[in-house]
Amino acid sequence: MSRKRVIVNGMVQGVGFRYYTEAQASGLGLGGYVRNMPNGAVEAEIEGDDDAVERMLTWLRRGPRSASVESVQVTDLAEHGEASFSIRI
Repeated sequence: MSRKRVIVNGMVQGVGFRYYTEAQASGLGLGGYVRNMPNGAVEAEIEGDDDAVERMLTWLRRGPRSASVESVQVTDLAEHGEASFSIRI
């Protein structure tokens, strides 16, 4: 089990990035959240099985076809035991 904070930069707001992220994370059985940041980036915290977290990180580096990901920053966090994934406003 692991938890990561991910900051995704690029054309990632206004393209459905959060909704695709929620669908992908939920499909992988991950907990956490995704939200838009004031600077135009998207922040996500993902938690779950190490393999599922790595698969999600791979997906976040590409994003949905409607997005253009320029960079991704990943930070390790302490686990919270969060089992569901949500979109935060």
